[in-house]
Amino acid sequence: MKIGVPKEIKDKENRVALTPAGARALVEAGHEVLVQGGAGLGSGFLDTEYLAAGARSVGVEEAWDAELVLKVKNPSNRNMAI
Repeated sequence: MKIGVPKEIKDKENRVALTPAGARALVEAGHEVLVQGGAGLGSGFLDTEYLAAGARSVGVEEAWDAELVLKVKNPSNRNMAI
């Protein structure tokens, strides 16, 4: 399954829905993990950590186009338009 992790865009929301360790577990279980570039920065996770875990760094559209999208906050109207 393709699992997308877009960057949170709401004010003062710095969390990310998936850690690099979680990404690794999902990749090892056979899933494709698509993390929007910069999604983990507010939580202290670098894109390189997600890449090392086997995830792919993608743009916002590709993250939202996944079969399952992981978010901390509910999607905004802007997100739903994608």
